[in-house]
Amino acid sequence: MLWSLAGDIRMLLTLPAALAMQVAHPAVGAGVDDHSVFRTDPWGRGERSLASLQLWVYGGEAAAAEGRRLRALHKTIQGTDAHGRAYHALTPAYYAWVHATGYPVFRHAQHYLGRPFTEAQERALYAEWLQVGRVLGIHDRDMPQSIEEFWPYYQKVLDNELEETLVVKELLATDVPLPAPDRGPRWLRLILRLSWPWLRPRFARCRRFITIGLMPPDARQAIGLEWTDAQERKLRRLGRVVRAVVPVLPERLRFMPTARRARRAARG
Repeated sequence: MLWSLAGDIRMLLTLPAALAMQVAHPAVGAGVDDHSVFRTDPWGRGERSLASLQLWVYGGEAAAAEGRRLRALHKTIQGTDAHGRAYHALTPAYYAWVHATGYPVFRHAQHYLGRPFTEAQERALYAEWLQVGRVLGIHDRDMPQSIEEFWPYYQKVLDNELEETLVVKELLATDVPLPAPDRGPRWLRLILRLSWPWLRPRFARCRRFITIGLMPPDARQAIGLEWTDAQERKLRRLGRVVRAVVPVLPERLRFMPTARRARRAARG
């Protein structure tokens, strides 16, 4: 299932919700606050994260190497969170939570961006997500091994851990400085730089809307984020457009580069 889902451009819409759920954990939020370059290099940080995620699914032998690289990268990430508690990025509970958020976000977003999963598909997706976790070095003992075990674990984290951390507030803010995108063809970067004063506040509002909307309602409630009926109707309208347009796009437009290359190689 991940072979089709992870490289589809619709996945780009789900990433902000998963990221917000990750950094809503005080330890994870503190690690990002203290050690990430998301403020100074947001576009580069996003590009690197997306490239890494694509390798997990489509990278073959490179996936295992990427998993080892990530664990090595996180060995030095440690400090104290906002509650004065020590954290380390590779603490199993924290590292597993970062990975775990992908499953409920994929499942919830599918109700808007595609066809809701059947029970069999949900089980298959979770089994595949566990396998990705193994690629990242997450031990089976640190992740629930079935859907029946996952949901109580998930609810326990929501009830006892998540909060609107400083990083969550920044990710959802519409008035924080954000540099113009610096990736892509030179002509596009020029257009974006010139139009960014007009585009930036609109992009920020759209990012906030997508982030909160595609976050599972129970996680949204745990963090303390508001979501209105009017916003829900707007998201459903957007979902209808996405469902109508994306499936009929040619593969070169529908799938991201790493996924396209992997799919082409598999056919060959």
